[in-house]
Amino acid sequence: MSKYRQLTQTEIEVLENNVCWAEDWQRVLVDEDFKPYNFHRVMFYGDIRLGKFNKQVEVTKGFFKHSGINDTTLRNVTVGNDCLIEKVGNYINNYTIGNDCYISNICTLETTDDATYGEGSVISVLNEMGDGNVTLFRELNSQVAALMVKHYRDKQLRNTLQQLIQDELRVTRPERGIIGNNVKIINSKDITNTIIKGDCEISGAARLSECTVMSSMDAPVFIGTGVICENSIICDGCSINNSVKMQDCFVGEACQITNGFTAEASLFFANSFMANGEACAAFCGPFSASHHKSSLLIGGEFSFYNAGSNTNFSNHAYKMGPLHYGTLERGTKTASGAYILMPATIGAFSVCFGKLMHHPDTRNLPFSYLVAYGDDCYLVPGRNITTVGLYRDIKKWPKRDKRSRQSRKSIINFDWLSPFTVGEIMEGIKILKALREASGDNVSTYNFHEYVINASSLRKGLKYYDIALRIYMGAVLKRAQKEGFFGEPKSETGKGKWNDLSGLLLPESEEQRIITDIKDGTIENIQQLLDRFADINEHYSDYRWAWSYQLILDYYGLEELTPADVERIREDYVKARRAWIAEIRKDAEKEYAMGDVEDEVYEDFLSKLDHEIDYEN
Repeated sequence: MSKYRQLTQTEIEVLENNVCWAEDWQRVLVDEDFKPYNFHRVMFYGDIRLGKFNKQVEVTKGFFKHSGINDTTLRNVTVGNDCLIEKVGNYINNYTIGNDCYISNICTLETTDDATYGEGSVISVLNEMGDGNVTLFRELNSQVAALMVKHYRDKQLRNTLQQLIQDELRVTRPERGIIGNNVKIINSKDITNTIIKGDCEISGAARLSECTVMSSMDAPVFIGTGVICENSIICDGCSINNSVKMQDCFVGEACQITNGFTAEASLFFANSFMANGEACAAFCGPFSASHHKSSLLIGGEFSFYNAGSNTNFSNHAYKMGPLHYGTLERGTKTASGAYILMPATIGAFSVCFGKLMHHPDTRNLPFSYLVAYGDDCYLVPGRNITTVGLYRDIKKWPKRDKRSRQSRKSIINFDWLSPFTVGEIMEGIKILKALREASGDNVSTYNFHEYVINASSLRKGLKYYDIALRIYMGAVLKRAQKEGFFGEPKSETGKGKWNDLSGLLLPESEEQRIITDIKDGTIENIQQLLDRFADINEHYSDYRWAWSYQLILDYYGLEELTPADVERIREDYVKARRAWIAEIRKDAEKEYAMGDVEDEVYEDFLSKLDHEIDYEN
């Protein structure tokens, strides 16, 4: 904390000789080690606090200038140590600027009396014309947002959450705008009512208004040329560049938004990538991606998802190449609450889309393809379990988490087989068996709602689902033994239905307990809510075992697990895993035969499959 003193008469004379002027020199206070020599053509209004200016500042690689203030008008401003501020066309008004900042060639930097910094406003997600359901604030993560959206009809919950957020804002909202340490702002126009945390770089932005930028040393934020950002929050490690236009949005950790993308009333969480297209009222959970000009993400909930061009929701048929971003793993929810299945990579997908929205039951056939031929829509159950694309997705998502260890607000569970997805697989098996029982084995097709399932697809679907089940049971049993809670579960928590709360896999009972605890006041503030989510994630293995233990007993018709049963399950796991890898190899061979994959890429992929045997024990 700097100790300030008044300027000496000699210092005032030096400043005045350098064409500096003050409305009242008595209101200009400076650091004890302040020297006035690097101030030129500066006008001071109101209360001014200045640090010491002794260091050189690197303005571009290899080019250093002495810290100081030149060609600038300041009003009610505090400037930290060793900053270089120059060529401010209009003024800097009502701001606190940290140490080692470089601010050059900007127009206006100002805080007004009614500043919110983008916090506290309520936006409407999933339904762009509906009532607001998500409150923007800096501690928002994908779990809190998902809770708000999912249960927005619960008026008591909604009002209580809103009150907790307002209580948080009353404590944390500063009286005026703040620029953190080591911030660089150059060649930008208007920055109004915006908090910019440390180590952020803003270069060529057109306008930032009512925003909070949560940058940090280990996860800096970059905001680039032509960006217009209003009433939004940008989290650690983000890059917003190339004429992005954004209003009423939240951008989570390590997201990239670029190349003219436009967004309104939308949420983007951890590691999402958006370019060229647009989003409106979209809930983009972790690892959502959109690359194309013709992509409009509107009124949908996405996660681990790559939007294709126009109506083609998964455009990457080239699955072995390094540019493949993958299909969605957990499903994409539309505004109606229905789930889009794993789509085939054909443009005809759009023919089926309207029908699909009317049947939420289709979510119970996970990892499936939906293919259109003329006016008919065909379901291929479980097909995506044995594809190259899914295999690559399983491996790549954890590696593509670019967030720093210190800035991981949103919780992401990368398990592709979990009580959530396996629970859906169990429902899928029931549906397929019921169809077969109703129509018999001697038919060529089965009808499920308005979709057609070929008999061969139904048989393979049951086979693929069973492979996934045995892989899951064996893997969970192996983990349980290693983690020391093998045997009958000690807790009932986890035995029922499971949900995916935008990255957090949790028992539905725990989600309901959170809701109850918010409404009755057990959860008293936002930090306690975030801690509860973290605690649930930490106990994921315990809850998963409680669910899986009963699954194993039911599947194998057991009353308890004996060593002989464990060995049998392990053998089934190894067989299922090898069958899974063999099917993926077939898919790779089929793709290679099409001539679209280079020999080196193909051989490298097969080599990885050969090493899968290393993970069996």
